[in-house]
Amino acid sequence: MYTLGDLGTALRNPQKLGREINRLCHTRGFRRDHHPDAVGIFERDWDNLVILDACRYDFFEATSEIPGTLTAEYSKGCATYHFIRENFRDRLLYDTVYVGANTWYLKLKDEIDSDIHDFVDLQDPSKDVEFASKELRVVEPSTVTRFARETDERYPNKRLIVHYLQPHHPFIGPVGKDAYEHTSSSLYDVVANTPEADRATLREAYRENLEIVLTEVERLLDSLTGRTVVTADHGEMLGERHRFVPIRDYGHHEHIFNDATTKVPWLVIDDQPRKTIVEANTGLSESPDQDDLDERLKNLGYKV
Repeated sequence: MYTLGDLGTALRNPQKLGREINRLCHTRGFRRDHHPDAVGIFERDWDNLVILDACRYDFFEATSEIPGTLTAEYSKGCATYHFIRENFRDRLLYDTVYVGANTWYLKLKDEIDSDIHDFVDLQDPSKDVEFASKELRVVEPSTVTRFARETDERYPNKRLIVHYLQPHHPFIGPVGKDAYEHTSSSLYDVVANTPEADRATLREAYRENLEIVLTEVERLLDSLTGRTVVTADHGEMLGERHRFVPIRDYGHHEHIFNDATTKVPWLVIDDQPRKTIVEANTGLSESPDQDDLDERLKNLGYKV
């Protein structure tokens, strides 16, 4: 939650001030935690949930050719940590396994009093993981697919969550890699540090990331049984203006409930026999090292 200290910092920065006023308006003075039309992922019916990080509905609708029933829904989160808090808080999910290129669940699980049957951490240095960027530890989408398949085979009677990092930056397509240097934690700063790249270039780089990950999602779907949903944890602002104070902005910011940040795809693929889901009270054996998780998240460009 944001504090008066955050507001004080914002007063010294017009961009942050405008964002903070928008945040206050969206949350009705912090009395609202998420978009009023949002529904939690565990209130929905699925056997496999494929999460694309920072995937906007409009780009998904225009780009995806995956057959299924597509609707636009509102996420409970505007950033991954917000999505995890709002969806997983106070839940014991012993019928669920999670394959994650993003490790925010591990970072927050004790804080939000949640547990899960197994979390396959693709940021774990002991894992045989290929990186699109070794320096930033950006996991190749193909590696996520490989581990998701292995995990599904190991746990055929569990619900499966698969969290790809793309289309979230860093950009791994040719246009994105050529145009941007990912030396900052925020997309706003990445864009500000590349003034020669216009918004059309940014949208193309984002679209490239989405196309790359959708290719892997299609490969994964070929091996899954049960009802599968492809969705996103949140969206992304790509130069749109805010609703209340119309500053132009980039990235995704907690408690900003506009369409760019919260309107996400909900694609249902329901052409396979349903899984028989079994709950077993085991859970993760121990809490992860928080300093190590902080370092991994910083490598991915998150402020923690």
